[in-house]
Amino acid sequence: MKSIYFKSITSLFLLLSLFGCKSMKSNNASIDVAFVDSLIQEMTIDEKIGQMTQVDQQFLNEISDISKYGFGSLLSGGGSTPQVNEPKAWAEMYDLYQREALNSRLKIPLLYGIDAVHGHNNVVGATIFPHNIGLGATRDAKLVESVARATALEVAATGIDWDFAPCLAVPNDFRWGRTYEGFSENTELVTELGNAAILGYQSANINNPNSVLACAKHFIGDGGTLFGTGLNGKIDRGNLAISEEELRKTHLPPFKKAVESGVATFMAAYNTWNDVRCHANKYLLTDILKDELGFKGFVVSDWAAIEMIPGDYKSDIIISINAGIDMVMVPGAVKFGNESYEKFMRLFKESIEDGSIPISRVDDAVKRILLIKKQSGLFDRPFSDQQLLSHIGSQKHREIAREAVRKSLVLLKNDDDLLPLPKNGKTIIVAGRGADNIGMQSGGWTISWQGEMENKTEGTSVLEAIKSAVDPSVSVQYSKDGRNVEGDVAVVVIGEEPYAEMEGDREDLSLNKKDLDVIKHLKSKNIPVVVILFSGRPMIITNEIDQWDSLLAAWLPGTEGQGISDVLFGDYSPTGKLSFSWPKSIDQLPISMTDDHLFNFGDGLSY
Repeated sequence: MKSIYFKSITSLFLLLSLFGCKSMKSNNASIDVAFVDSLIQEMTIDEKIGQMTQVDQQFLNEISDISKYGFGSLLSGGGSTPQVNEPKAWAEMYDLYQREALNSRLKIPLLYGIDAVHGHNNVVGATIFPHNIGLGATRDAKLVESVARATALEVAATGIDWDFAPCLAVPNDFRWGRTYEGFSENTELVTELGNAAILGYQSANINNPNSVLACAKHFIGDGGTLFGTGLNGKIDRGNLAISEEELRKTHLPPFKKAVESGVATFMAAYNTWNDVRCHANKYLLTDILKDELGFKGFVVSDWAAIEMIPGDYKSDIIISINAGIDMVMVPGAVKFGNESYEKFMRLFKESIEDGSIPISRVDDAVKRILLIKKQSGLFDRPFSDQQLLSHIGSQKHREIAREAVRKSLVLLKNDDDLLPLPKNGKTIIVAGRGADNIGMQSGGWTISWQGEMENKTEGTSVLEAIKSAVDPSVSVQYSKDGRNVEGDVAVVVIGEEPYAEMEGDREDLSLNKKDLDVIKHLKSKNIPVVVILFSGRPMIITNEIDQWDSLLAAWLPGTEGQGISDVLFGDYSPTGKLSFSWPKSIDQLPISMTDDHLFNFGDGLSY
């Protein structure tokens, strides 16, 4: 039993709720509200500030700080893993931190958040699904929901409660390194598939031990920022210079639908809208999101994002909290130049005491946070269920991923019906940097933040998939550089090396010369070439594509390369359609559907 000292009759109500009496089920909204109101009455200012504070676990000074400060949430940012990165260790780490949280005076459990944006992608052994750009090409809302549901189960298996997904951006400039996190340039498609993802992650019942809390991000407009206005003169975290009419038409609908579907949380965007930081914009966060759209969950900031608001750190706190931020991802990364959580909490308290932040705003934020914790069953089930660990990387989930891969592939060229390839009677050359590289195949946000070229997790590469698909008598020759091989047809896997936000911003979307040289070596021998392109966005290939016999845009498919071989050999006839227009030149960015493109939105061949 949990030992809590109570001062009033209302606290007895709290105690009964904590014991999980049958009459206190989370599907009773009035009981949940009464529970939270009673708890807030017991809280000190310090405890309220603690609930509004989120820290990355890797930056905890001492584990006892969790109970000392009463943190409302921890997270694992990209690469913030247990010492041994394997599923059971994640669950044990979660439980360790949760036990410490329950040592606090009021025994309020932690919410633990993570960026599981294409599967439980921080965890070695998890199923890695295609990034959203690939899912957008499937045009299959039911499949997207299935992918999200499988992801949620793998996340829940490690104890983690909260997924910072889906991204509901509507990207229009592919120089942005987060393009692949968007489903499409088309608002309606983003709205449809984003909603499907929310239903998959969170389920119809928020109190579901096999689901997680979803997070609609980033509010709002990060997909439409202008190149040259972002960090280092690029695009990430830049300025969205559009009218409110255009904001509401292009960028708001996916978020409006998310609210209607009951999404639990929102994450504010790094960017500015007409030169005002979204984290500082009360009109966006409170007037539109909470008041007009009626959002009842809570808003979390992005990583150290309030520090980008002009002014000193105390004014950053005051402005962002008053604007409508309910929980601040501090995250305590002093060694990276960010502010410490101790400083954040001290200045936050000063701001309340001097009247800069009304206590009513604090109480509103804390109530939103605690209600989500109560409604999701966290008070009743604060620890991991390690019986679920068998679902991580399960065959069932890998089959869902394989289906997502094959449905995401977009066939853009197929001269002389080169594809599908026969499974016998031919010598097949497999070449290119991506042919046997799970890291390149999966892209950013895979095991580490930016992703890595090396194979860091379990999966099937294109080379392995081809070898397993063909008749045993078929000779499959592998050459990374395309030299010193002879054969009837070549499958060349090329594309972008892994990247994520900021690092992925590029002024030039041309292909790597080493990749083009591989194709050149093979074509010099008159070998027909099937190009499989791994990329997080359309690349500029206008001057090269004439030399290729077939082109499959594979995006960033994840760990299940057999989805690619299914299409190569005709076990599945391609159905993917471009969810982004494919420009002829970089000068056509930001994209406009009225331009004459190399390939148009919706293009895609079949057999």
